[in-house]
Amino acid sequence: MKGRVKIDSFVRNPIERTETEIAMNEICVSAGKNVYEIIQDSGFDFDSVATYVGAASGPRWLVASGFDLSLLKSGVLGNKRPTVLAGSSAGAMRFSAWMQPEPEKSYEKLIEAYIAMNFTRKDTPETILQSIRNLIDFYIDDDALSFALTNRKYRLAITTVRAKRLAASNVRWLQGLALGTGFVCNALNRRMIHRFFQRVVFHNSPILPYFCLNHDFRGQTIPLNEANFKHALLASSAVPLAAAGVRDIYGAPGGMYRDGGLTDYHLNQKYSGGKGAITLMFNHQKRIIPTWMDKRLPSRQPPREYLEDVLMVHPSDDFIRKLPYNRVPDRGDFKRYADNPSKRIRGWKRAVVVSEHLGEQFLELVENGRLRDVVEKM
Repeated sequence: MKGRVKIDSFVRNPIERTETEIAMNEICVSAGKNVYEIIQDSGFDFDSVATYVGAASGPRWLVASGFDLSLLKSGVLGNKRPTVLAGSSAGAMRFSAWMQPEPEKSYEKLIEAYIAMNFTRKDTPETILQSIRNLIDFYIDDDALSFALTNRKYRLAITTVRAKRLAASNVRWLQGLALGTGFVCNALNRRMIHRFFQRVVFHNSPILPYFCLNHDFRGQTIPLNEANFKHALLASSAVPLAAAGVRDIYGAPGGMYRDGGLTDYHLNQKYSGGKGAITLMFNHQKRIIPTWMDKRLPSRQPPREYLEDVLMVHPSDDFIRKLPYNRVPDRGDFKRYADNPSKRIRGWKRAVVVSEHLGEQFLELVENGRLRDVVEKM
């Protein structure tokens, strides 16, 4: 097994860990029906991972950074066939770094710039969108886009939404009215969310990703190219109310594009198809929330058939207690520490360092065959 992944480019004193400290009690693994049977019968094989899903989790993605970098450094995905990297918002940001000529370097630049972002009470949706644009330009070079689009190991699928009617307005109170109405309608019937937002997936696959061919996809697919790559990524990261939307992306239908998490927050698709194809996901928590509108609906879960081919890894309660303030970083930290951003930055850097070995733990479980013993039915 390859050496430990370290993320110490911006941490002066990286923490040394003993074997006891990295005991296998910091990650939990759960599997849908089909994947659970595969693991029990023949074990887990990374070549079976057809799709790796990234949640639209805001700053919570920082605890996934060590997992991602371990997979990147070990090179376990995309060997026999390209792996689809599907995500929205923070998930799309993570995976766009995977597509670069030097993915580990690009990913570490993303961590660095993301943590360094700072917002004040004077910021507007337009200035916040510009900050996200600057972030994207920092870790993705324009000259590298051609490489990203022809990457042989990975295929990228960026989920955005095209807002409809009042939801397309950048006037805050009108947008808020649309979101409030959308919340009520979604609570009554999950399919009603499509009356407010159309799912639009930008991808660079020579053939459509499997999940875009499902009968219940209810969206549109657009080929990624050098002209729309960064605009699609920016739109997918345009958090409702907080950031302005992105209008009229090249190659896509005209309109206002926003955060893909509105329709695909954690997981809201059946991503993999075919016998033995697995969807891998690292989530910051055990609960999988289908859409952004479902956050306050505790009983709302993805349909069971969406989870049959899913293998999900998430931090344990023991791990969460090791994080600063005993919780995963979240978007509220920007407001919580608005008057003391250095405290937020220290906490987020610490969360990255503490999380650096979670991927190693998973790789060891696979390598020594213990995954069969620890995996639980989803």
